[in-house]
Amino acid sequence: MIIYSHNDCLKKFNGKAHPERKERLESIISSVKSSNLKVKYKEAPLADLETIALVHPKKHIEKIFSNIPKDGIVGVEKEPYADTMLCPNSKNAILRSCGAGIAASNDLMKKNERVFCAVRPPGHHAETMRANGFCFINNIAVSARYLQKKYDVNKIAIIDFDVHHGNGTQEIFYKDHSVAYGSSHEFPLFPGTGAENEKGVGNIFNATLKAGLTGKDFIEIFDQKVLRPIDRFKPEVILISAGFDAHKRDPLANINLESEDFFKITKNIVDLAKIHSEGRVISFLEGGYDLQALSEGIIEHLNGLKPHI
Repeated sequence: MIIYSHNDCLKKFNGKAHPERKERLESIISSVKSSNLKVKYKEAPLADLETIALVHPKKHIEKIFSNIPKDGIVGVEKEPYADTMLCPNSKNAILRSCGAGIAASNDLMKKNERVFCAVRPPGHHAETMRANGFCFINNIAVSARYLQKKYDVNKIAIIDFDVHHGNGTQEIFYKDHSVAYGSSHEFPLFPGTGAENEKGVGNIFNATLKAGLTGKDFIEIFDQKVLRPIDRFKPEVILISAGFDAHKRDPLANINLESEDFFKITKNIVDLAKIHSEGRVISFLEGGYDLQALSEGIIEHLNGLKPHI
């Protein structure tokens, strides 16, 4: 297994009280290094604007970068969610977070190696023309489009178990028969999208979760409303938006998963990939804001991703 990351992703600063902070990534890398997992570390490259433009118009990305301050931090949104911040070191962090998925796509298709992208900022809230929810570029969407263009992958599934709905990913692929998007998320909760009647062209599968839900019920709902439709879709590659904020310790939501539940969730996805996708999976870090829960959840997730004999 390969892990892509980069020190530039540690340099993005969102403010002292901001939940999306560098300590998230530091805790992940520390936990992995102290575990018995056998991984290869690679530096995430900078994404190029031409590849990003498979999803986001160049003018949109250039406008975001033009707002990067010389010092301090600035928000790119209006109230009530003025929490998607730019700092002087934002550009390289944003480009490397996207570049990790592009490089991971090459490793996946050339070497059939599973990859985890341990990067920040996350991406699944970023819409075609709108940065929001801590996200600027939709990293997983760019990777999907890159796989389609470079490797002629016809059918891609994006499975998202972040506790917040991936409004950006859904918006980007809402009318696209070639990409299926399945999401489990607390509802109602930010960003307010992801109702089960939002079906796209029959390629969108939303599983709404009530506050207080525990692991057993979560896994049952996830299987019925996300994995079974993806099974029928028969994807050639599966991409995962891996958020760990459905953990019971997380401060930004109200779902009560245990750390070990992330192993079960991940293994069920991998089992599906073995049936349809030759086991081809890339996972992208999204949310997760309690450091202990994030560290434990990541180890469970990576154990679920690794090949099992």
